[in-house]
Amino acid sequence: MSKAFASQGDMTEKQITFDEVGRGLWAFTAEGDPNSGVIIGDDSVMIVEAQATPRLAEKVIEKVRSVTDKPISHLVLTHYHAVRVLGASAYGTDQIIMSDAARGMVAERGREDWDSEFQRFPRLFEGHESIPGLTWPTTTFNDSMTVYLGKRRVDIKHIGRAHTAGDAVVHVPDQNVMFTGDIVEYHSACYCGDGYFADWGDTLDRIMAYDVDAIAPGRGDALVGKDMVNTAIENTRDFVESTYRPAARVASRGGSLKEAWDAVRAECDPKFADYAIYEHCLPFNVARAYDEAQGIAHPRIWTAQRDLEMWAALQG
Repeated sequence: MSKAFASQGDMTEKQITFDEVGRGLWAFTAEGDPNSGVIIGDDSVMIVEAQATPRLAEKVIEKVRSVTDKPISHLVLTHYHAVRVLGASAYGTDQIIMSDAARGMVAERGREDWDSEFQRFPRLFEGHESIPGLTWPTTTFNDSMTVYLGKRRVDIKHIGRAHTAGDAVVHVPDQNVMFTGDIVEYHSACYCGDGYFADWGDTLDRIMAYDVDAIAPGRGDALVGKDMVNTAIENTRDFVESTYRPAARVASRGGSLKEAWDAVRAECDPKFADYAIYEHCLPFNVARAYDEAQGIAHPRIWTAQRDLEMWAALQG
């Protein structure tokens, strides 16, 4: 019997947690669903990641209002994926920040990604009728930019490709805390379908060099303390390498995508099969790893139709 496509079989509402990861810094998490971050400045608040819909964004806002009544002035989107950005309108801010590369991804494939993710995640897109359209940034940056929320400094940087071409991280120096988006996950599968396997490890090394005291990852629990941070980074590295290595071996000898699938499952299942969204991510991950190993440098655009064809070939 074939598995339900992507996350179509996961319709159970997740338990939300809201953890302080530094003074005035909060991680909104939900059992492997996409996380958001909250940075409270002297006079206003910055949100990191919008959520998939205004309905889900309102849950973030409700948590924000439980700890501060300061207005939300900035929204940072670490990359372009629909589940991260399409709830932006709920925050009512006129400052939406992305990297230049992430904005380019919206232009190149934002509509296709919306259609694709809508099909993959029906629970996350409940209430989708309230989405006004694609989310476009008001401000972009190339390598880095700094925002001051009063005296609180927030550094937003593109330190390398990993989960996508335009990943940003957000670092708050006064507490040495970082919001990494999906570059780092914790007990949740990395989605690599739009990723850069050859670059991901170097980007993780650059995060390690910050020696941060806490991380709010893209999915999974907040990471507080250097031991938990380092464990999560190395676990993410292991996941990415364990996906690419067997797929590359198969591709190098001219083997098929299905052979790459079997090889990746043999290496990854024993370590990661119980991770959130593992079965969802695996076919997309194998397809991208096989492509990159064959020299396709830039991830091909996922469409709703391509999703279904790939799933039938691998998970069917």
